[in-house]
Amino acid sequence: MGKSAERRVDNQNKIIMLLTITDVEYISDYTLLCTFSTGERRKVDLTPLLAYPAFGELRDKQKFIQFGLEDTIFWANGADIAPEYLYERGVAA
Repeated sequence: MGKSAERRVDNQNKIIMLLTITDVEYISDYTLLCTFSTGERRKVDLTPLLAYPAFGELRDKQKFIQFGLEDTIFWANGADIAPEYLYERGVAA
C-alpha cells in the first residue's frame, strides 16, 4: 500500500484503509486517469454514469472537464463519485 493511504481503526479494532484519489487527469471523451492513495493509476470511462440524472448535464464535455479533486472527483452541479467505484471500474494504466 502507498504511503498516503489513510488508516483508521473501527469499533472492533480492525484496521480500515480509506481509498482516496490523489490526482486526476482528463484523457479524452469521458475517460479520466485517476491516481489512488495506494499509488495505483487507473483509467476510468465514466460514460455509463451519464445515463443517471445526477450526471446528465455532464454530457456537455465542457462541463465534464471542469471537475475538482478533494479525496474524490466532484463537479459544480454536486455530482461526485466514490473512489471505490472508480477503482473497481478502472483499468490499470
